[in-house]
Amino acid sequence: MDAVLFDMDGLLVDTEHVWFEVEAEVVTRLGGSWGPEHQEQLVGGSWERTVAYMLALTETDVDPAIVGEWLIDGMESRLAGGVTPMPGALELLRSLGDHGVRTALVTSSLRVIADAVLKSIGREFFEVIVTADDVTCTKPHPEPYLTAAGLLSVDPARCAVLEDSPNGVASATAAGFRVVAVPSVVPIAPATGRLVMPSLLDVDVDLLRSLIA
Repeated sequence: MDAVLFDMDGLLVDTEHVWFEVEAEVVTRLGGSWGPEHQEQLVGGSWERTVAYMLALTETDVDPAIVGEWLIDGMESRLAGGVTPMPGALELLRSLGDHGVRTALVTSSLRVIADAVLKSIGREFFEVIVTADDVTCTKPHPEPYLTAAGLLSVDPARCAVLEDSPNGVASATAAGFRVVAVPSVVPIAPATGRLVMPSLLDVDVDLLRSLIA
């Protein structure tokens, strides 16, 4: 196994509820209302899609850049107090480090959001970090994971990806990676080349290596 690549929100850190709070706050500001059914449409998706969805939902003509600033401000203010790692996340990262396995973070969040999260969980865990700022197309397009593979100089077929969303799973699968899905908000079905686990507590180095083998 050449490397293990991780998604961030909902997989490594418990931020989906934070995103929901900020999204609801922004949509209320736009004159609309927000519920779980809306968040499910956006899990693992791009920043631009989130803003466009909110503007279409509320039928307002506010500048998308302004809506994006509201989202960033809301996330930064909440993340400043720290984030909670998902159960088993730090233990798995440390174990991979102990075994000499290279790691990367691949997220659809902007760099500023990733930086705020990494202040809590540790930038040192990841050799490579790919954010929405680093690609032209975000998940479910394969570009984010192909970009990370290129930076690591690894063969996707010899690497594992851990994801929590259908968009992320689709991105990693299209890029040729073996995938372990740990669903957060939206269910994910097992499939060829994909293992679905209830928690990162159920994932270890041997399991990831068996997926490659």
